[in-house]
Amino acid sequence: MDTIESMRSFVAVAGQKSFTAGAKQLGISTNLASKHVRQLETRLGAQLFHRTTRRVTLSDTGLAYFDRCVLLLDQFDEVEGLVQERQSELAGPIRITAPTGFGAGKLVEAIRPFQLAHPKVSIKLDLSDRHVDILDGGFDLAIRFGPLQNSTLIARKLLTMRLAVFASPDYIRAHGKPVHPSALLTHNCLLQTSSANPEHWQFAIDGKIETFRVSGSFSANSPYAVAKMAAGGLGVGRCALYTVEPFVKNGELVLLLEDHIPNKFTLYAVYPSGRHLTARIRKLIDHLAVTFK
Repeated sequence: MDTIESMRSFVAVAGQKSFTAGAKQLGISTNLASKHVRQLETRLGAQLFHRTTRRVTLSDTGLAYFDRCVLLLDQFDEVEGLVQERQSELAGPIRITAPTGFGAGKLVEAIRPFQLAHPKVSIKLDLSDRHVDILDGGFDLAIRFGPLQNSTLIARKLLTMRLAVFASPDYIRAHGKPVHPSALLTHNCLLQTSSANPEHWQFAIDGKIETFRVSGSFSANSPYAVAKMAAGGLGVGRCALYTVEPFVKNGELVLLLEDHIPNKFTLYAVYPSGRHLTARIRKLIDHLAVTFK
């Protein structure tokens, strides 16, 4: 039995609270994940999970074992990474979570040359417009916009991007063009719920940052959904400029209040503070920082 692989299966199943989801995270079959855990329990002579037809939960022994497994696997990956780094050859998986729009476009473009240079590194990219828990999800790295909301994480700045406020020409003709941020209080504002404080929009006015509480009839956790709805004439939206650039170029959206947009919208590479970064993860973060700079 490969104890390390069995431990990886155990940690994945525990984090996902499901054999099926844990196996999917590792890219193996549910039967293999179950076999690994059974072999581990047999070897240890202890029950690690309480199993029901709907879910699995850690036993007291399993909970204590889980914490030590995570630490040991991190240390194992670190040692393996050091050897790889000395050999100038990186190998192994990197599990990343990132926003849908940015992840499917600019992030993939940035990762591609890294994988060409390091063909033995496998990237497992999970795209979601929700803030996924890195540890529970079994991720090595998260690519996120905005300030950290969890002090147990470490963030490395990758780039600063512009925000954009926008509406369609049809909406502007019907409801007027807001020429000052305060005018947004009378408009139907489309909210991106995956952003921090989605109802509070900040603008630069006379050298100071002021916050306006907006509201509207539509909200979504996807910036693309907000941009698409705005292009359909429903209201005024706000999200990262890269999301709306195609709509602006084809005339479906018009940028608003450009003189009042704060130039602060930062993209970070985020990882757990207690985790030793393997050589491949550290090299990927360095690559992204250089690429986006």
